[in-house]
Amino acid sequence: MAISSIGFVGTGAITEAMVRGILAEPPFTARVCLSPRNEQTAGRLASEFAPVEVARDNQTVVDSTDLVVLAIRPQVAEAVVKDLLFRPGQLVISLVAATERQTLLDWIGADVRLVQAIPLPFVATRQGVTAIYPPDTDVAALFDALGAAVQCASKKEYDLLAAASALMSTYFGVIEAATVWLEGNGLERSKAQAYLAPLFESLARRASESSKTAFSELSREFATRGGLNEQVLADFQTEGGAAALQTALDRVLARIEGRT
Repeated sequence: MAISSIGFVGTGAITEAMVRGILAEPPFTARVCLSPRNEQTAGRLASEFAPVEVARDNQTVVDSTDLVVLAIRPQVAEAVVKDLLFRPGQLVISLVAATERQTLLDWIGADVRLVQAIPLPFVATRQGVTAIYPPDTDVAALFDALGAAVQCASKKEYDLLAAASALMSTYFGVIEAATVWLEGNGLERSKAQAYLAPLFESLARRASESSKTAFSELSREFATRGGLNEQVLADFQTEGGAAALQTALDRVLARIEGRT
């Protein structure tokens, strides 16, 4: 399927990230149509990119595009989606969090081609990894162009990756905790951040370059026997750090699956 137009119902941060990624150089040839819900964001994107237009309402977005992206908060999703008329066979990507696919289809009320996705802000620079369900060639091609797509074979796989995506804030929280410790021991915060950010970036790059290597192997690689890294890892594990993290992920998964 050749996608000539992409519409966004909802114009928040992820919509802006996707639009910037889609229209980065070299840009997609698709026309982009935005809902007017967030006038400031929609207006800014329309002024920056010629292929972007702002529709008069959400229904116009649906009517005038091949692919519709539902980028709306779960709290208002039902009211927004039920108010729209979709074409049978229309390609729809839902970014609505913690909402069952069948529930979305019931709200849509038409035989659309619905794919759920979890794009992260890094799609703006075409460096995002995006989980999608069910597998779809056209949607995977879109997100591959924005970084990389992971096509989930089951709803369970998709939910697990959705839970894993909740680690982003914790990642920065770990760095912040280390920064506070360094600052408390007399190092200027600016120097702490200047040191830690590249350190973690280098570790992430090493993991990406060794995508087939288990993280446990990389952990051993960076932990000299009897050394400082091994000591910190041992303290993290024995003091409950790993258990707390896994418990948090269990709670997030339960919320995603509607068990809480």
